[in-house]
Amino acid sequence: MLSKEVQILESQTPGAAKGPRGRALSLSPWADYALRRAGGVLLSVALLVVVTFFMVPLIPGDPAVAVAGADATTEQIEAIRNNLGLNDPLYVQFINYVGGLLTGDLGESFAYSTSVSQIIATKLPFTAEIALLGIILVLVVSVPAGMLVGILTRGGRNKWLDVSFGMLTAFFQAVPQYVVSTMLVVVFAIILKVLPAAGAASLSALILPVVGLSIAPICSIARVVRRETATVLEQDYLRTGRGWRLPALRLYARHALPNLLTTALTLAGLILAGMLGGAIIVENVFNWPGLGREIVTAIVNKDYPVIQGIILVLGLLAILLNLLVDVILGLIDPRTLGGKSNG
Repeated sequence: MLSKEVQILESQTPGAAKGPRGRALSLSPWADYALRRAGGVLLSVALLVVVTFFMVPLIPGDPAVAVAGADATTEQIEAIRNNLGLNDPLYVQFINYVGGLLTGDLGESFAYSTSVSQIIATKLPFTAEIALLGIILVLVVSVPAGMLVGILTRGGRNKWLDVSFGMLTAFFQAVPQYVVSTMLVVVFAIILKVLPAAGAASLSALILPVVGLSIAPICSIARVVRRETATVLEQDYLRTGRGWRLPALRLYARHALPNLLTTALTLAGLILAGMLGGAIIVENVFNWPGLGREIVTAIVNKDYPVIQGIILVLGLLAILLNLLVDVILGLIDPRTLGGKSNG
């Protein structure tokens, strides 16, 4: 009897007929999706290149002066400007920049006279390490926490928990990342002395940067998941399941969670891409030797190629991350592809 009730419940679950037990997806929705996304990605990359190139020279100061030093003569500074190509018309500089990108050349650092690609290749693994661990932490904590609070506070139950959860997540969502990271250093490195305050000498040095990077995204996604959980739990098919007294784990994990993931992943794609930018702040607080600390040094040195290269790489990673999230959403719920219904 229970198995028959489960079959009925699954037939009422939104998107159930579109899953692996339904008939296979045609190639058409995925083909249409691929064409649309390819055009969107190309446009995003083109805009990223244009904005990156024309934005960086707006930084106050002359790169030639930064390279030559404060005691350099006007002739020396002018010679350096010519050598760096800074006296060329802006459109010529842009054409040379795009030509380099098409051949995989990000240019040469003004300050170090080394390849920008080499600098990024050296620093990117450190940034990728805390960003990847941060993304995993965000997803592992935010979705279950938001769902659990949504279940426990369903129908006005445990009002104190709902209020406490809302206040706590709103607070950490609003507090600047720099302040949160500094608080972590004060509490765990200075007062309790249980974790290192900076550097990358040990695995324990990863903990504070990853937590500092993840707290605000965890709170943002958890709040949305809690709200969506409250909405999903009032759907008729879940009311029916509770009426049949199906096992709670099966009811929530199998029937409620898939419908929450679409909303959670949509928001997560935007937030997690933003974590790459947040890494710049976190790395400087914890003296982490990644792209975040390198770009601040490059801004101080007016090192245009390094700044442009780092922004471009982080932007491309954000675009790819959003594309990955969209593909995962399409696999979970084919209706998000925007193609015709299969059923």
